[in-house]
Amino acid sequence: MWSELVGQDRAIAQLRRAAVPGSGSMTHAWLLTGPPGSGRSNAARAFAAALLTPDHGESRSPAAERALRGIHESMTVLSTQKSVITIDEVRELVATAHQSPVNAPWRVVIIEDADRMSERTSNVLLKAIEEPPPATVWILCAPSQQDVLTTIRSRCRSVSLRVPSADAVAQLLVRRDGVDPQTARWAAHASQSHIGRAKRLALHPDARTEREFTLGIPAHLTSVGSTVRIAARIVDVAKERAAARTESRNAEERDSLLRTLGVDAGGKIPPSARSQIKRLEDEQKRRSVRARNDELDSIFIELLSLYRDVLAHQLGSRTEFINVEETERIARLAAESDETTTLMRIDVLRKARERLATNMAPALVVEAAFIGLSNPWIV
Repeated sequence: MWSELVGQDRAIAQLRRAAVPGSGSMTHAWLLTGPPGSGRSNAARAFAAALLTPDHGESRSPAAERALRGIHESMTVLSTQKSVITIDEVRELVATAHQSPVNAPWRVVIIEDADRMSERTSNVLLKAIEEPPPATVWILCAPSQQDVLTTIRSRCRSVSLRVPSADAVAQLLVRRDGVDPQTARWAAHASQSHIGRAKRLALHPDARTEREFTLGIPAHLTSVGSTVRIAARIVDVAKERAAARTESRNAEERDSLLRTLGVDAGGKIPPSARSQIKRLEDEQKRRSVRARNDELDSIFIELLSLYRDVLAHQLGSRTEFINVEETERIARLAAESDETTTLMRIDVLRKARERLATNMAPALVVEAAFIGLSNPWIV
């Protein structure tokens, strides 16, 4: 059950020990931290399975399978694709946390993106963690402890996860997904050991095509006109990818809400239901914005990996490339500039990622980034 948490032996040992009754290691609130791709959500679900099963998760029992899928009857998972977790969502979780467990000794509540709570929302959660029901366990996930309100993290036991090695991720892809070793190695390096991204790169040809398109962007930044055009195209591409991720879910949510409200498909929406429809549409818009920004951020991350390799080549470092099959492209870019210019380009991309978290228009963020990549000395 813990097999998908590659390179996390210390964290696994801590969580397995806590799940055993009488070990003295159990507490009512946990904070699992680690960089993207380290497996925070998988660790939270595996720990929940260990708490909710008679053998403490040592086998893939039906109860353990339900917990790993997030559908166990004594388990609630809050996972959001929006920019923020709302106060109403947390209040609903708090109410659920006071229910008695079913077919298990614990009721487990997981918040997969605890860093997306505002201070006001966090304070609602804080009260619940300070005075928890005796059979409730909270498991919060965040990139780092600093991403969570100080008063909350002080009441949680922390477990830190780290980025697994590329070799460990490649072995997982071979063992779990049947990927051939060469493709698995490439995907593990290209994803920078992000397990979910590595799986997508290994199994979906369109993901590899998208990545090849991204790595080719620097070659098109030859003039201000071409730079602005490619920036506009990238924003459109990000919107299209985000729509592909969210449109189906949005339609299902709208149809489900209409059925709940007793409105026939294609029928007129009564005035009494319009506020609920509007609230759903607003939530879906926020999710779409988050999905678009995530797509743009992934493009910046890919470009950062490329320029990291360029810098390593320029410095004569023996560090293995992230882009292990792009040695010719890396050598060409390295020959076209020097170490100082490459460092400036890396800083341009870092600033672009920070600007995505603001209200700055995405087209301006991308244009500024690409103009900076084209000529970092003018930024």
